[in-house]
Amino acid sequence: MKKLSYLLIIFGCLLVLAYCKKETSERFKLLTTPTWDADTLLADGVNAGGPGQFLEKFNGDAKFNDDGTGTFGYFTGTWTFVSEETIIKIVTDSLPIPLYCNIVELTTASLKITTSVINPDNISDLIDIRMTFHAK
Repeated sequence: MKKLSYLLIIFGCLLVLAYCKKETSERFKLLTTPTWDADTLLADGVNAGGPGQFLEKFNGDAKFNDDGTGTFGYFTGTWTFVSEETIIKIVTDSLPIPLYCNIVELTTASLKITTSVINPDNISDLIDIRMTFHAK
């Protein structure tokens, strides 16, 4: 009887562990595995990633760590998937509000995202942003 009790306890523990183990999605793995290098940073269809330009601080590497932290060009912060992994929410102390980026493409070699932000020169106007990255 004692052996049966131990066996039931072990089986119960294994069942709980198996149930609690979080499965990572394919999109999660695609986003977090490589370091992403910025290809193009466009604002309203115009290159805006160079020195002194609107997206200058996003130029460089982006790394989405599997613990939800990351670096995004010159920014550091946190990220999460939203809306069934079709949107990336980026939060950083360097930006006044979270940045919600629509995932246009996510493969082993390419990440393409879009978003819109308020134009700091005219707050009634939005700037359409498109950023593309390739895996290093």
